[in-house]
Amino acid sequence: MITHQTQRREAERSTAHYLRALRRSYLSSAVQSAGGDLKVALYVLIETGQDPQARLTAAHALAAMSGWTVVTRTFDTTGPTDPTTRPQLARLLSEVQRGEVHVVVAASRIDISMFDDRYQVVLGQLKDGGGGLALAWDETSL
Repeated sequence: MITHQTQRREAERSTAHYLRALRRSYLSSAVQSAGGDLKVALYVLIETGQDPQARLTAAHALAAMSGWTVVTRTFDTTGPTDPTTRPQLARLLSEVQRGEVHVVVAASRIDISMFDDRYQVVLGQLKDGGGGLALAWDETSL
């Protein structure tokens, strides 16, 4: 017998796979468009008083492994708030729009949003600017 809880978990897994495929598609386009001049920004979200170093290290490891040039690293201390309220994320989105940054590299999806609709909006904003998002730990590992 399939329970409501089982159906919900299956739907969540399906959504995570869809969002991962969407993010990877946008990321691939951004990397191809930038050619050999790919510039990335490391970004993580923490709570006030937390040390961002561990999360930034995870993001940096992905950038280094990929051979990407890190031009900035930053973090917001707002905790899990709406992405539109985070000053450093807003700055990075503007830098993507201006072509100064091609890819934002985060530790995990949580650094953007745990809410599917808000996460997808940020992915769209990055894509609209010709950019993408790379995650050290992808959507399905949450």
